[in-house]
This record gives sequence, structure tokens and C-alpha cells, in this order.
Amino acid sequence: MAKKKSLSQQINVMRASVMGANDGILSVAGIVIGVAGATSNNFAIFISGISGMLAGTVSMAMGEFVSVNTQRDSQRNAISIQKKALANSYDHEYNTVKNKLVTDGISPDLAEQATKEMMTQDPIKTTVRQKYGFNVGQYTNPLSAAIASMISFPTGSILPLVAITMFPSSIRIFATFLAVVIALAITGYTAARLGNASPAHGVFRNVVSGVLTMIVTYTIGTLIGS
Repeated sequence: MAKKKSLSQQINVMRASVMGANDGILSVAGIVIGVAGATSNNFAIFISGISGMLAGTVSMAMGEFVSVNTQRDSQRNAISIQKKALANSYDHEYNTVKNKLVTDGISPDLAEQATKEMMTQDPIKTTVRQKYGFNVGQYTNPLSAAIASMISFPTGSILPLVAITMFPSSIRIFATFLAVVIALAITGYTAARLGNASPAHGVFRNVVSGVLTMIVTYTIGTLIGS
């Protein structure tokens, strides 16, 4: 039976999905709007969007895979360091955990009791969690993160690509602009909720960055095409 993912692992995969979709929306929107500013040729716009989608999909998937593997390597190195520290200076590590609990607002007596129980049960997990802030054994799967990005990036890319090619030429820039703003508001809100951040700030940042990207790329495309 496959081991059930922890909440943090599930959130990390969801984060990769949301950010992949967000990047897909923004990247391809920037490309197709920029090209639309330079030419009215639907085929040229469509091909540029598809090319951006494919390139971005591979790039995001490989980026997530490398990034998560690097994080796992760092965590494993921290565990190795902590094993040596416990072997060489157990008392120091014990006091480090106790002092951390006291700093967090626990009374010295209760901190002593909690530290003794946790260090007796599993000193590696206890010290790593207190000193480095992650749980031993709960690693994000790099393949899961890569697959999540590989699926979500082209999914997000479809929206601006369809909008720019399906709407009449007279309104396609505005229609794509509006569709992208709505989509970025949704992904910004979702990303903020996953990160326990302010949804309003998340939406604002996402939408503003998307609007600026589209304005800049459209302006550059218009100048080049004029």
C-alpha cells in the first residue's frame, strides 16, 4: 500500500500545481498578446502560443524536479549533521531543544518535561524539527511536483491561447486581457490561501504583475510591428 502523503506534502504539490497554472497563464498571455501587437496573423499568434506552452511546460516540470531534489538534499544533509551533533554533544542538543521551547513561551518546568519525553522517543526527529523546521521523512516527491507542474502549466496556458485565437480580431486583445485578469485573480487567491497569506494582497500582486506583463509585451509587439 502506498504511504499516505502528509498535509505539508499535499500542500507542496498543490502549490506546484497552482504556480504552474499561474505561470502558464502569464507566460503564454505575454507571448500571444505581444505577437498580436506585432501582427494580425492568427496562425503566427497561435504557433507562438503553442511554442511558449510546450517550452514552458518542459521548463516548469524540470525546474520543479531540480528544485525539490535540491531541497531534499539539503534536508538530508541537515539530518546527517544532526546525527553527528547528537553523537558528539547530546547534552548541548538537549539544552538547545529545551531553550527553544522556553523561547516559544513554554514554562521551564514544562519545557524540561517535554524535551525529556521527545528526546527519549526520537532525538533525531526532535532536534531536526526544532532546529531546522521540517519533519524527518516528510519530503515532497520531486516527481509529483514535476508532474503537477507539467499538467497545470499547459492547462493555464489554454485560456489566453483560446481567447486570443477564438475571439474576433476587433476585441481579442481586450477579451484575452480580461480573461487573464480573472484567471490571475483566481490563482493569486488560491496561492495566498495555501500559503496562509492575505488573499487581497495575493490577488493584487498577481493581477498587477499580469497586467504589467501584458502591457509591456503588447507595447513592444506594436512597436516592432509598426
